[in-house]
Amino acid sequence: MKIEEMIARKRELGYTNERIAELSGVPLGTVQKIMSGQTKAPRYDTIQALENVLGENFAMREEAFAYNASGFAGAGKPTGMSGKEQGGYTLEDYYGLPEDKRVELIDGGIYDMSSPSDVHQQIVGFLNFKFWGFIESGEGECTVYMAPTDVRLDMDDKTMVQPDLLVQCSSKGRDPRRIEGAPDLVVEVLSPSTRRKDLLLKTMKYGQAGVREYWIIDPRDKRVIVYDFEHEDTVNTYTFEDEVPVTIYDGELRIDFKELTAHLEKHQIEGWA
Repeated sequence: MKIEEMIARKRELGYTNERIAELSGVPLGTVQKIMSGQTKAPRYDTIQALENVLGENFAMREEAFAYNASGFAGAGKPTGMSGKEQGGYTLEDYYGLPEDKRVELIDGGIYDMSSPSDVHQQIVGFLNFKFWGFIESGEGECTVYMAPTDVRLDMDDKTMVQPDLLVQCSSKGRDPRRIEGAPDLVVEVLSPSTRRKDLLLKTMKYGQAGVREYWIIDPRDKRVIVYDFEHEDTVNTYTFEDEVPVTIYDGELRIDFKELTAHLEKHQIEGWA
């Protein structure tokens, strides 16, 4: 959606900038600059958040607001959770859940995680194979982990995340149960239930925690968004026709997404079109 279309849609819906900021999670000042035309090229994640609010599907907009407010994507509290308010949960609550229940704990809020789709798993498996092969060939150090791997991101009792894939380069941050502190590289594959969380909340959290590099894989739009937090928050966007360099390896490892595309098409993976 172009900025001109967003402005027109805002008028059509009768939304104020304050309402758009509330629904999307985008800071009010950013919304004001975009809607006034002052900002000509907003960041990709900002555009996506605004499209979720200003798009055609009203139900999706309301669901996005409920998700932003509750953290449960409309699914209700996970079985076994106490009656605390969002923001009040701790690692004690997290570890008190049944073993088959997947959630993330972020700043004391519980976020329910749905089962990953076929295309989601194929993408994560492809990336794991590429990273593992590079490391095992002796070209790279570190260790690659796939979900579910617990990461105590902020080293407190209020946050525990499960990235789809991560690369950890220091043994000091490893514990028998979890990764302690920020991994060097984190990858999240977007799905309808995690899209807003991965694009907005986790981008902020990973950057603040000290993650060096954050990849967001978007199967819907066939894009790869790479945040280089180590070098002044540089952001690059690639397509599924590109080779994407891994910054923590100074580009010595490059992931050719054309290989992934060919694999998904060859095997007619459901959800890929």
